[in-house]
Amino acid sequence: KISGKENIPKDKPFIAAANHSSYLDDALLPYTAFICAKKNFRVFINSRFYKNPLVRAYLNHYDQIPVDVSKDVKQKQRREETNKKAFEKALKTLKEGKIFLIFPEGTRSEDGKLKKAKTGIARIALLSKAPVIPIGIIGSYKIWPKGKTFPRPGRAEINVGKPMYFSKYYNKPITKKLLKTITDSIMGEIAKLSGQRYKP
Repeated sequence: KISGKENIPKDKPFIAAANHSSYLDDALLPYTAFICAKKNFRVFINSRFYKNPLVRAYLNHYDQIPVDVSKDVKQKQRREETNKKAFEKALKTLKEGKIFLIFPEGTRSEDGKLKKAKTGIARIALLSKAPVIPIGIIGSYKIWPKGKTFPRPGRAEINVGKPMYFSKYYNKPITKKLLKTITDSIMGEIAKLSGQRYKP
């Protein structure tokens, strides 16, 4: 069930941001964005998935964006180089009029509750000047939580919130405090849409 489809822009690029507690979310977020907007999208993908030749071929075919995480890639310089390219490609995606999808928490929650988000989404929103569409996913954790091999029968709900614009910040210096303020506001909306509370 998808509620709030009318909140997704049809005539402009946007950033779709959702909570992340299930393997199922990896399909639900792209499905929601594509079905509602009928636009191509890109999303950050952990680079470890690119080690499998078949998966790598699939992800490259759809031109997705690999990112390095510290638990998998120990070399700091490599992480910085990979993630700088990923960030630039996310901005390029929006400049091309496409959709950029992101889970601001950066990883799946192990208990289904919202985790503290990273501020990358705020930086992308400020530099791209694209609106953020907050999305709350309910029920996916019970269906297919982290660590489970197979999903259980169940029903998930997706609530799409109204576009969030940050134009009042465009001419201000991008500081850590500003990035946190914007990130917290986005996560606050995601929390409401997913029936949770967010603790910054």
